[in-house]
Amino acid sequence: MTTEIYRDTWGIPHLRADDARELARAQGRVTARDRAWQLEVERHRAQGTSASFLGPEALSWDRFARRVRLEDTAQRCYTRLEDTDPETAEWVRAYAEGVTEGLAAADAPEFARVDLVPGRWEPWTPLAVWLSTHILFAGFPAKLWREEAVRHLGPDAVGLFATDGPGTSGSNGWLVGGERTTTGQAVIAGDPHRFIENPGVYQQIRLACPEFDVVGLAVPGVPGIAHFGHTGTVAWAITNAMADYQDLYRERLRRTGAGVEALGPDGHWHRATRHTELIRVAGAEPVEVEVIETDRGPVVAGGPEGLDDGTPLALSLRYPPRVTADLGFGALLPLLRARRVADVDRALDAWAEPVNVVQAADTEGAVLHRVAGRVPVRAEANRVRLVPAWEPGHEWTGWHEPPRAGLADGIAVMANQRGLAASLGVEFAPPHRADRIRALLDGHRTLSAADMPAVHTDTHLASAGPLLEAVAALDGLPPRAAALRDRLLGWNRRMDADSTDAARYAALRGAVVRRIAAHPALAALTAPPAYAEVLLPWLALAPRVGFALEHLLRAEELYGIDRPAVVRAALEETAAEQMAGQAAPAEQAAVADQADPAPADPVWGDTHRLAPWQAMPDPSYTGPALSGDHDCVLCTSSVPGLTDLAARGPAARYVWDLARREDSRWVVPFGADGVPGSPHHRDQLPLWLAGDLVPVVTDWDRLEKETDV
Repeated sequence: MTTEIYRDTWGIPHLRADDARELARAQGRVTARDRAWQLEVERHRAQGTSASFLGPEALSWDRFARRVRLEDTAQRCYTRLEDTDPETAEWVRAYAEGVTEGLAAADAPEFARVDLVPGRWEPWTPLAVWLSTHILFAGFPAKLWREEAVRHLGPDAVGLFATDGPGTSGSNGWLVGGERTTTGQAVIAGDPHRFIENPGVYQQIRLACPEFDVVGLAVPGVPGIAHFGHTGTVAWAITNAMADYQDLYRERLRRTGAGVEALGPDGHWHRATRHTELIRVAGAEPVEVEVIETDRGPVVAGGPEGLDDGTPLALSLRYPPRVTADLGFGALLPLLRARRVADVDRALDAWAEPVNVVQAADTEGAVLHRVAGRVPVRAEANRVRLVPAWEPGHEWTGWHEPPRAGLADGIAVMANQRGLAASLGVEFAPPHRADRIRALLDGHRTLSAADMPAVHTDTHLASAGPLLEAVAALDGLPPRAAALRDRLLGWNRRMDADSTDAARYAALRGAVVRRIAAHPALAALTAPPAYAEVLLPWLALAPRVGFALEHLLRAEELYGIDRPAVVRAALEETAAEQMAGQAAPAEQAAVADQADPAPADPVWGDTHRLAPWQAMPDPSYTGPALSGDHDCVLCTSSVPGLTDLAARGPAARYVWDLARREDSRWVVPFGADGVPGSPHHRDQLPLWLAGDLVPVVTDWDRLEKETDV
């Protein structure tokens, strides 16, 4: 059998093989060659062994991975796949074999720095990587936050703080039907918002064999193209549905001579499984972790003795793949083989984790807008807060039917807002991104693929309204604060990197957030219980205030907090700080004729910079300046009140053109190659920053052949 590997101008791999299995093996080999370090980090994270070479900072994640039983769940899912879908199981096995082969020949400088030798990928390792990447996607730790908020502030706090929180991920996605395009064929576009990683979480790739020919964005470590693909006759894309499909149970546990028991809803004590595991930590002593699982699921916090601070609490997590031994990998090969929307639809009936909103279109004019994934039917209380395992009524009783919808005036938009999936979730993103995308698209009766980058990069910040309204209501301000107020009220509300007014607004917003978060009325929320470090981002007060600021400012009452006084003090503080950083008028005149001009006013890009996640951070790295903000379509998300640095943003951008696949475009934040110093390591970054896209190449004659395998 022959496998051919080609590269385009940007180093993107195009693979061609005699059958799907050999193609999967080639995909594994090429991914290992391009992303060796990334793959091994992900394998170790899925196993809970990353601290063995990354050190104590990785220990919290490893402990969580062991307790939540990521690898064991992946093994269960693979065993079930072997029983129910042996073709897919063999295809996944071939990919894992290809990765192992590729790693043996890989040359990644990071391995030498930490004295790490690449290991063997098991057939279930791709499933473990997928599960590790998405275990926090449904944001189950938000239930810990709600529990604390309700305990200290009352039940109204759930809705007041409900918004796309600091630890979740989202996306923009839109589908324009053929009746609204210049070609008469559909266009699908968008950008997944995730933590920006270097190397990136998405890999541009093309997979071709006699059965199919697909271009798309793959997840390194996982075969096929799950989320974003174009076969030439049908294309699909996803956004996070923001569904709630994971439950946290308060457990009553006790130790016995035989092990650990948990009190069940039938009033009886039931044996829990228990064992200990040893986590090796580079530069430190090994750490033992106790792994307990009740009839609900693995215990992820606390134990028979409670939390580390003595709080008598143990929490178990129930999540679909652990219950069903199914991640939905049975959809992957049918997606690659899809020719029409109906094929995509049927394939996604098998999807499980995570729960997504899917948009698809084909060259025959069919379109699809649906939810795909598995959401359990259970009591409303399960979705919102922690529920007692020992009380009846909190069992899972089936699965929700995934919602579907059509297009509105030829367009469908999903940006994590409360829409198609509203019945399946609790917290959603504010509607600003979705509304803005719809408005931009409706500004043209007919659209083309070339119109989409302007939508990707729109920086209008609608969520600035409540704070600016509060500023406008202030009177009797000192001159500097009054001047700042007037400047902000004349601002165009665009978070452009070179905008001084955007910087002023962000500074004011941060000051307001810090003052609200520091108010005595919220003091009880500043010290969360002793949960694992990996869960703490969901419990931090300042980010919660920052992301829910517009709700907090517009609420009828906010726990006695004098919001006009807070905004006034923050405005005066911001005005004073900005004036302190500028030269006085007389000084400005004195230096006007000198060779070195006075310092320019700060702009948003001075502090709003890219801060990608790296397994081995480079302390000397300074990320580039960014436009955008959390509620802009250009969603480069900082944490107001805490930092202007952006760790989340568009992990890729794509435009799928159904008229001609070669007119499609895409881009990733860095490049196709994960090896530092390689020509394609960061060559797409300037394009990504500018909002430009790379052409999708489909003509094999325009590619450079790398090798036959």
